Amino acid sequence: MPEPAKATLYRVEQPMATSFDHPAKRRSTSDSLLLRLEVDGVTGLGECAPRAYVTGETSDSVASALREVPLDAVFARLRAAEPAELLARLRESGVAGTFGVRGAGNLLCLLETALLDLLGRRLGLGGTELVECRKVLTGALPVSQVLDLSLDVEEFLDTRGPFHFVKVKAGADIRRDAATVRAIRGRLGDKVPVMVDANMSWSAEEAAGHLAALCDAGADWVEEPLAKGSWIELAELRARSGLRIMLDESVCTPEEAWRAVTFRACDAFNIRVAKNGGPITAARLIALARAAGLAFQIGVQVAEVGPLINAGRALAFAHPEALTVEAGQWDRFFPEMVVSPRPVVDRTTNTVAPAPGPGFGLELNERAAAWAVARRIEGDPSWRPATPPTRTEVRA
Repeated sequence: MPEPAKATLYRVEQPMATSFDHPAKRRSTSDSLLLRLEVDGVTGLGECAPRAYVTGETSDSVASALREVPLDAVFARLRAAEPAELLARLRESGVAGTFGVRGAGNLLCLLETALLDLLGRRLGLGGTELVECRKVLTGALPVSQVLDLSLDVEEFLDTRGPFHFVKVKAGADIRRDAATVRAIRGRLGDKVPVMVDANMSWSAEEAAGHLAALCDAGADWVEEPLAKGSWIELAELRARSGLRIMLDESVCTPEEAWRAVTFRACDAFNIRVAKNGGPITAARLIALARAAGLAFQIGVQVAEVGPLINAGRALAFAHPEALTVEAGQWDRFFPEMVVSPRPVVDRTTNTVAPAPGPGFGLELNERAAAWAVARRIEGDPSWRPATPPTRTEVRA
């Protein structure tokens, strides 16, 4: 008889070395769920990063939904199916179609990243090969730099280069935002694209004037200028604006992506693995964008702590034609991480290389134990509280 399969859930609320501020949220700690599956000696590590203002989910709601997932049936399917066939089915039908799991995007992302990682370890495949079966880039990808509200523009320009693409988080004063764009243009010239992200903070009445001011200042793009799902108003704004519009919070599901295309509400999607339900669904949204003649960005959730980092990187290397790649700032946020090896960004060039495999190439390290919250063993339908060491003991 094989050893019972196991699942362990971690809630990682790790203090950040520096906060990240934008119109929708000021973040000073991570808030991710990690799921570690172990089946017949092979592990898989997944992550989601719920953000209530994006998808309506929280870590509490995702953890509650996970308790309802029939994990014994998932374990049985993993044992019964050939790994290559299961991976092909997962690419085609996602977690819902392959394992019969229903739920919102972050629950599916948590499961999907863990299952892909486990299958990658079984098959000896790296992350990009798991996400899509296609020829991929093997060199390095340039990544964008994000100026949030906690950092002065001059310090940003002095310390965060070289610059390939710049995103500016909007503030409460459009005159300040326009001045910021002018300062960036004055230093970097016209070759580096500049986008201003409003994070849904503008009204339809004021947005046209804001876009005109930013266009005059030299911006190229604006991201999510209106309240989520303002399809008619977005289409009208796009039709009369000189700036291209990227949608993020408005495009979490394939259905929302189709609405954006139908209403001609945008020029690009911001694809993020967690909010889009995992790397496979995210890849489907990229295909939809491409078919509709739209651009796309590979974005991140602020303060990802593990598999989401490498899953997003895998998606980026499968789609090097992305408008830009947001590799995140985990190296600046977290002096120590709960996974090893630590993901790397080459800050001398602001580029990333493909993540190592197999799977997404990460293991939990000793710091992760402090964040364990629940465990489940095959044959026992109940999740039991974890009893991690104290954080003082782990840090010591």
